[in-house]
Amino acid sequence: MENYFSQLEKCSLFHNMEEKEILTTLNCLDSRIVNYPKDSFVFHEGQPAEDLGIVLSGSVQIIKEDFEGNRTILGRMEKFQLFGEAFACADLPTLPVSVIAPECSTILFLNCRRISATCSRSCSFHQQIILNLLKIIASKNLAFQQKIEITSRRTTREKLLAYLNIQAEQNHSRSFTIPFNRQELADYLEVERSAMSAEIGKLKKEGILTCTRSDFTLL
Repeated sequence: MENYFSQLEKCSLFHNMEEKEILTTLNCLDSRIVNYPKDSFVFHEGQPAEDLGIVLSGSVQIIKEDFEGNRTILGRMEKFQLFGEAFACADLPTLPVSVIAPECSTILFLNCRRISATCSRSCSFHQQIILNLLKIIASKNLAFQQKIEITSRRTTREKLLAYLNIQAEQNHSRSFTIPFNRQELADYLEVERSAMSAEIGKLKKEGILTCTRSDFTLL
């Protein structure tokens, strides 16, 4: 824990909190750190929805698989970002999604239900944690609406361009690196990889973009 403690203030959950308050919070919320190898499951669909996770290193992907094994990537969380908090706060008995680590990752877990419950230790900063958590959930709702906007487009080309334009806006540059490889991007856009690759090839020929692996430039 000591290796990450000085960096935890970068996490939005601990915004406007001092180091001493963060340390007390970690003790109050039964914190624990777990290391995950590449491509391992962090959460399985159907397991109890009690904890939220904070990525200390690496990244995680929130995924949904249908009965036939088709995978959709609902989101990706990177260093110091949270996942699982909405399901725990909603008091769901089990998780409706799975979470995987696409690379070697270290995760800090906190008991989310102890955040919403009255703190037996009467922590003065408990209210700040709740406020920060509400802001995080609201922000993720906006991001989810953005994904709906992308995937509701009619064609693979329209979905791809909508996603890439949003990435350019968020990076304030026509050149940017997306957080997905080609298969992951296809899963996120909910399209066939072959069809998406064909559209990327057409867009390159038309002079609309250039790309190398995950690096894109909109022309």
